[in-house]
Parts: sequence; structure tokens; C-alpha cells
Amino acid sequence: MLLPPAVEPFLALLRCPTCAARLRPGPGALRCPAGHTFNIARHGYVSLLTGTRATSGDDAAMARARDRFLATGRYGPIRRVVARLAADAVPGQGTVVDVGCGTGYYLADVLDRLPGARGLGLDASVRALRTAARAHPRAAAATWDVFRPFPLADGAADVVLDVFAPRNPSEFHRVLRSGGRLVVVRPTGRHLTELRRWMPGMVAIDPAKEQRLHHALAPFFDPARTEHVEYVMSLTAPEALDLVGMTPSARHPTRADPVDDGLLPDRVTVSVLATAYRPKGRDQAPTGGHHPAFGASAEPSR
Repeated sequence: MLLPPAVEPFLALLRCPTCAARLRPGPGALRCPAGHTFNIARHGYVSLLTGTRATSGDDAAMARARDRFLATGRYGPIRRVVARLAADAVPGQGTVVDVGCGTGYYLADVLDRLPGARGLGLDASVRALRTAARAHPRAAAATWDVFRPFPLADGAADVVLDVFAPRNPSEFHRVLRSGGRLVVVRPTGRHLTELRRWMPGMVAIDPAKEQRLHHALAPFFDPARTEHVEYVMSLTAPEALDLVGMTPSARHPTRADPVDDGLLPDRVTVSVLATAYRPKGRDQAPTGGHHPAFGASAEPSR
């Protein structure tokens, strides 16, 4: 397997997950000077995640449902807001890291808006990364667990995206350059309310979600701009099932399940908040989350 073209620009920024040394290309893999080896999958993503199983990540059914639903364009308004918030902070030759990237849907639109930028999607789901690795010619993809220290140099990113994904505030802060931005998208209590009434087993929106988010991010970030995206979308029955199936709900209905189409909502409310955050100075942010193994700064590359 040859080195995917989108991976090459990230070689100066990637770090070995085992020893934090720089990674270099070899036949079908990336290797560090100590000999730690990370295969490049035939689908084009880099397998950086080793050892203990990841604590998150879509299974195959969720990834397929997400592929189908996002292809409908129903989340297009969210996608456009993410791209706009990111574009406001990325220089012409900037670097965008999408943590919990899924299929690369949001990252691809950001890169379309920024012709000189490069992107890296990190996700624990191998199934989703098969799509993410092909989402855009300038998007690389790698397996990673958001709850572990990222295999990236300090200040490697101009923008970090976190769209409906778990968060690691200290690592977001570490890998962002001082003038960069973190873009976080999360649901409000009104998001998909019609589907939640139809399927009580769906994971509920915690009423204290915003308070918890603020508590987690406040030591590292200051909010710069928030946009509330809310609209009502029409859905077919298969689209409604995919929308439920792509969420981490207690039970995932499938297209093969017996469903009375008359009970499925054909109009559903989308309601999310998208916030761009400024990183606090290194002297302001707490140091407890810093991981010394990944402390080497990124080399100037843009």
C-alpha cells in the first residue's frame, strides 16, 4: 500500500502513539525510529490505534445509517455553519483536525471552503474511516480514541472540529495553535423531539448538557461566537429509521424491522448549537491535562 497523498503533508505533525517520535513512511506503513509500526489500510486510513479497545466509535450498522442519511443533505445547514465557523479561523494553508470525524462529512465541506487547507479525521470506527479516507482529496484519516492523548505535536492544528462527538478539552487545547479555534456542535433539548416521542429508547438530551460543556471547556477555552441552527426537515420513513440508527441509542431499528409508517414522524425538528472557542494562553490553561510524551511542537510547515 502506497502512502496516501493526503497523509504525506501530516508527517511533520504526527507523533508515534507509543514513544512520541516522528513518524516516517515505509512500505505499507508509518514507522518511528524505535521501530513502532502502524499499518496503512487498503482503504487509505492509517491504523494508529493499538492495544486496548477504543471506548467509543460507531459500529457497522451505525456507520451505514450515517452514510445514507448524510447523503440526503438533510443536515446541510449544520454542515454549512461548521464550515463557516472554521473558515473564519483557518489561514490559507491551514490544518483542520476533525475529532470523531465519522465519515468525514463535515471535514470535507470545510476543505471545500478552504482550497489551501489540509484535513485529518480521527475516529475509533474503522467502518466510518473507510468512507472518511475518501471524503476529500486533501483529507487524511486515522484510527484514534478521543479519550487518549492525540498522536499530534503541540500546536499542530489551526482548527479542531468536534461535531456530535466526545470531547477531550485538554488535548484540544494542546494541539491547537495559540490563535486557533475549536468548533463544537451539540444538540439542544429540542433536537429530534418528534423522533424521541416515537422511540422513547433513544438517548435523551441531558438538560445540564450546556452547563457540563461549559464546566469542561472553561479552563481551556473562551467562547468567541455561537450560532443556533434550528429548522424543520421532512423525512421519508427510511430516512427516519437511518436518523435513529446513526445515533447511540439503546436500540437501533433497521429497515428490516416491522414498522408502521403511519407512526413515524414525517417532519422532525433539528436544533443544534455551534460554537467557536478561542484557546486560552498556555499560562492560563491548567497543565494537568498535558501529556509530556506528545510535547514536541510542530515544525513550521505552512
